[in-house]
Amino acid sequence: MIIKNILNELITSARPVARVIKSNSHFKSLVIGLKTDTIWTDHKAPLPTTLLVIEGSVIYKETNRQVILHKHDNFDIPVDITHSLYAVDDSICILIQGA
Repeated sequence: MIIKNILNELITSARPVARVIKSNSHFKSLVIGLKTDTIWTDHKAPLPTTLLVIEGSVIYKETNRQVILHKHDNFDIPVDITHSLYAVDDSICILIQGA
């Protein structure tokens, strides 16, 4: 019920809400919920990461590029590149990290 809990938290949160689904020393999966116009601020992925949009639309931003992602789109995030995520709509994303 992780996604349902995130959706409930987003009702009163002005910030993105993230929860780990599962992790170990080589793998991590997370759910991120973002309200429209919120930003997951600049950060770097420590491991190869795939972003999957399961609801809404987001813009993945790096210094010199932007990629618009819609429901059911996926995107491979490069390791150690500063990036952010902007929510065009209320959005739920899954991050899968690991080799």
